Amino acid sequence: MHYQKLLLQITPLCFVAMITGCKPGEQKSETSSQDTVKSSTVIVPQKTFTAGVEGPAVDANGILYAVNFASEGTIGMLDAQEKPSLFVTLPEGSVGNGIRFSTKGEMFIADYPKHNILKVDMGSRAISVFAHEDKMNQPNDIAIDDQNRLYASDPNWKENTGNLWRIDTDGKVTLLEDSMGTSNGVEVSPDNKTLYVNESAQRNVWAYDLAPDGSISNKRILITFPDFGMDGMRCDEAGNLYIARYGKGTVAILSPQGKVLYEVALTGKSPTNLAFGGPDGKTVYVTLQDQGNIEKFQALIPGREWRSAHPK
Repeated sequence: MHYQKLLLQITPLCFVAMITGCKPGEQKSETSSQDTVKSSTVIVPQKTFTAGVEGPAVDANGILYAVNFASEGTIGMLDAQEKPSLFVTLPEGSVGNGIRFSTKGEMFIADYPKHNILKVDMGSRAISVFAHEDKMNQPNDIAIDDQNRLYASDPNWKENTGNLWRIDTDGKVTLLEDSMGTSNGVEVSPDNKTLYVNESAQRNVWAYDLAPDGSISNKRILITFPDFGMDGMRCDEAGNLYIARYGKGTVAILSPQGKVLYEVALTGKSPTNLAFGGPDGKTVYVTLQDQGNIEKFQALIPGREWRSAHPK
């Protein structure tokens, strides 16, 4: 059986057993699909980043980047030994949020005060404006598909509303949906056929059919959580969705059908986003607002974007 198909058929109990290293028979009889597994490790001291730490992303060389290193308006990087340092300082007045890498290795950054998507030349570290849209509230998290099109959430926190935008490879900006809730985390499925967007205040995760031309349709609820907020999201290569549960201090892992498989408890309580990396793509890095640092845990399955950069 194909590896990915096998992973998608793993039951929640087996999923928890494998991630914890316990045998199914060792689980308590009341074990449910929403078990919490405490297995994260802090990798940089508190306040290495500001409270605006966000947008973790890993390049093809395994270097981890995140916004607001030591001060607002910067991008920090962690080398292979997880030693943090300054990567770039953004133009005056710009502050980053989400970061994504294209299949060409280009870095894109959501610059929310300036309503921009910035692009960084990874060689020279020169920063340019790739896209700009005055009608945006504040581009927040961004996702990228295999055609290098970007999708940006655009919350209005004061009004608890939001929009969803697409940014094409030529920098053209298209409004996909307005009058949403507080749109925040956004992600593309491994087969590029589904776009996920969450609404933090309303606790909804939406799924859309994603067409080859980047248009969306068939909006439907994947899950509504009864409590706490949400922030960034990422998929593994099997299509499971990892969601930062802001205020709860966990990362929830959902099946493509929207069933909570398990949750990883973090040291901090305010995770803002996550990214896959490490030598096999199974290390999940999580940024923590309340601690100004980054934690990591080991997943069972490599991340979708990591696999795209490291094809089998």
